[in-house]
This record gives sequence, structure tokens and C-alpha cells, in this order.
Amino acid sequence: MATDWLGSIVSINCGESLGVYQGRVSAVDQVSQTISLTRPFHNGVKCLVPEVTFRAGDITELKILEIPGPGDSRQCGDLQQTETGIPGVGCQVGPSQNGKMLKKPLSSSAPQNIPRRTDMKSQDIIISPQQQCSKSYMDRHMEALGQSKGFRRRHNSWSSSSRHPNQVTPKKSGLKNGQMKSKDDECFGDDIDEIPDTDFDFEGNLALFDKAAVFEEIETYERRSGTRSRGTPSEKPARYRHDENILESEPIVYRRIVVPQNANKEFCTDSGLVVPSVSYELHKKLLSVAEKHGLTLERRLEMTGVCASQMALSLLGGPNRLNPKNVHQRPTVALLCGPHVKGAQGISCGRHLSNHDVHVILFLPNFVKMLESITNELNLFSKTQGQQVSSVKDLPDTPVDLVINCLDCHENAFLRDQPWYKAVVDWANQNRAPVLSIDPPISEMEQGIDAKWSLALGLPLPLGERAGRVYLCDIGIPQKVFQEVGINYHSPFGCKFVIPLHST
Repeated sequence: MATDWLGSIVSINCGESLGVYQGRVSAVDQVSQTISLTRPFHNGVKCLVPEVTFRAGDITELKILEIPGPGDSRQCGDLQQTETGIPGVGCQVGPSQNGKMLKKPLSSSAPQNIPRRTDMKSQDIIISPQQQCSKSYMDRHMEALGQSKGFRRRHNSWSSSSRHPNQVTPKKSGLKNGQMKSKDDECFGDDIDEIPDTDFDFEGNLALFDKAAVFEEIETYERRSGTRSRGTPSEKPARYRHDENILESEPIVYRRIVVPQNANKEFCTDSGLVVPSVSYELHKKLLSVAEKHGLTLERRLEMTGVCASQMALSLLGGPNRLNPKNVHQRPTVALLCGPHVKGAQGISCGRHLSNHDVHVILFLPNFVKMLESITNELNLFSKTQGQQVSSVKDLPDTPVDLVINCLDCHENAFLRDQPWYKAVVDWANQNRAPVLSIDPPISEMEQGIDAKWSLALGLPLPLGERAGRVYLCDIGIPQKVFQEVGINYHSPFGCKFVIPLHST
């Protein structure tokens, strides 16, 4: 009796712990009370082993999905699954009527016997009357079950490929067709029975993966091996500017300039380097030692004039303002100079500005005897297109683009009591133009004109709030000259000659 059930397709429910298995009965052992299934499916997914065996104690429910008939193994379930392609339609053994077993359709997740693609590629295809009957039965069954549009598309493609019972599909010959057929077999000729007929359980498989445990194991391995940690999500990666070096050979030292005395005020550059201020006495000593080593006053005036003019050109608009297409919009600069070295620096700046097509109006009071440096700078300035005036009345009544202030100096405070000085200060304060001061004095009381920008030379002085934003220019003092006066110096300029300073 046990051999009568060989070849039947059954569904075995082993409870919640083991699940449901489907397959074809391959062996039944009455002595050991076991049953074996070939090509088994576990919960709708094909098993990796070719055969599984169950004990009677593990089985809670057994359903017969298909019983092979005498001489015809494709009855009921196989016919419906093969011809219609409807998953889960099989046969269940029902109660007997008049001594006969009834077979009725059953919806389950039983595996399907889908024909291989090679079977559908026969060169001579003849549709038999039995297949026509099966097709009509499939149409009725499809309407009863209300299948999806995907099945209808497959059914329509099956219908369109049907032919008359006596019609034979012509054979295709030729090398080209043979190559195409071999390519089709290579691409689509895999065994469809190997493909699971159910959707992959993503949620169930994801639950088997413990991310926290895996990450903890990786962290432990990295700590033990000394490799760099992956970092936590709260940590933000370091971001660099386009002008920053990502690979640093040594840590950055931000305090690379040390003065012999405590600085009254400290500044810092855009890169974070600390630049301390120096007293006027130390600054004067620095310039004196540099002049002794060959950095003469003429060289210092020329370097100061170049740096100050470069800064002034940037403040005037740079290449957006100074180009050949804007000759009708030449910027106007009022240059206010006094009869001292600071005034000579301003005259040098005015000469370079005039050479760059800037309209310069130079104010310098009349004195019987001028310094030699001022005389030399005036001689060069007279060879440019700049305009020199000695009276406040000759200064423009309309606002100018920029005012460069070189009236004040660290010495000769008596000049601030002169009538021409007071008149020029009043004109500058009423002109409403931005002011650039070159090497302004330390005391705020000595500055009659509030500046928007101030340019310091070499090292900054402890300037006050009225000096505005402080800039520093390189006037070419060698490093050993700084060391000679007791300053441990490392250049903060980088690739520039004029850099901005920020108060700390």
C-alpha cells in the first residue's frame, strides 16, 4: 500500500517551528514511520538539498496535492500547472462518493512543473484537439479565478502562438538563424525549475542580520589591530579650502613671531598666525638696523609705494574698474601728504597710481626747505599725469573715490596746529570718501581723520579703533635683521606682499 503513494505531490505541515514542505513522494518506510520527498520546497522556497525525510512525530498535517494516474503522470495538478501556469492549483483528496475518490482544485503554494524553454522550441509544433480543449478550460478557469494582467499577457501570447491543428510551423534554416538560436539558448535556455516561484522574503532575511553585533565586532577588531576607526555618524569630516594642504608633514605652529617685550596688542592673519605688535621705539630701531645693512630710505620708500598702490588699486575695484574699456570712468584719488618721510611714502604711492591710469590729486603744503627724499619723489611725480596742489581750495568739491592720508607722523606734533593741516582735515571729513592711512601714528589723539583702512610696515604698531581695518605690508626687511634687534621672526605673508590682520 505504501508504494501506491510514490510519485504523489504532497504538502506536509510540520508546525510553526519547521514550517510547510511540498514535494514529490520518493520513499515511504512503514517500519521507521518516515516519508521522503524529492525536490522539496520549504515555505514556498526551493530547498538546497535534493531530498528531505520526515518522521511521523514531526508531521502535524499532510495534504495530497496530486495523485498520479495509471499511465498518465500529468493529470489534474500537472495539467493545470503546465498548461495554465496558475501557481498553487493542485488536487486534494476529498470524501468518497459511491466508492470513488474525488479530486478538486486546491489553492496552495505547491511547486509548479513548468516546462523548460527547450521544450517550447521544437521546430515542428502541432496543436492537438486535446490542447484546444485545455485552452478552453483555461479560459474558463482564468475568468473564475480573476487572474492579474500579467497572467492575461502571458495567456494572450500563448493564444497568439497557437496555430490550426493541421498547420505546421515552418523550419528556419541558415547560419544566421542558427547563430541567433544558439544565442537565445545561451541567454534564455536556463532551467526554469531552478527559479523559485515565490517572492524573496527581504524582511525575514534582514531580521537574521544583526547590524549592531557586526559593527561592534568590526570596532573591536579595529581597536585591536590599530587600524583607523570608521568614525561615528556624529563626527564631521574635516573640510579644507582650495588653498590648504591636506597632507601635513608637521603640526602648525601659529605663534612664529616672538618679540622681546610683551606686546600691547596682537593680531592674527587669515591662516591663524599670530602677529604681535611692537612699540614705536622698537620699530624705529628695526628700520635703523635695516638701513645700516643696505635697506636704504629710497628702497623703503619705493617698496612702501608699491605695496600701498597695490592695495589702493584693489580698493578702487581692481580689474573690474581699471581696464581699457572703462577709460571714461577713471578713478580719482586725493593724496594728502605732509612735509616728512610719511609724506614721501605717499608721494611714491601716488606716482605708481598715476602710472596705472588713476587720476591723482596730490596735496603738499609749501615749505621753503623740503627733505631730500620729498624733493626726489616730487621730481619723479612731476613726470606723470598727476596733479599737484598746495591749497585746500584747489582740492575737488565733489567726492572722490579714495583719500590717502599721509599727513600724520610719529614725530613733529606741532604740524597739527598749522592752519593748512586743520583745513585739510576738515575737507577730508566733509568729502565723505573712504580713507586709507599709510603708517599711521600710535596715539588716536594724533589722528585728525578717521580711517577705514590702515597700512602698517613690517610689523604693526598697537593701533586703536580709529585706524580701521589694519593691513600689513612687506617692505623687504631680512630675517637676520629681525634677529639682530631681538625678534624671532618667521614671515606671515606667504605668497602675498599685503595681508589683512584681525584683532584677537
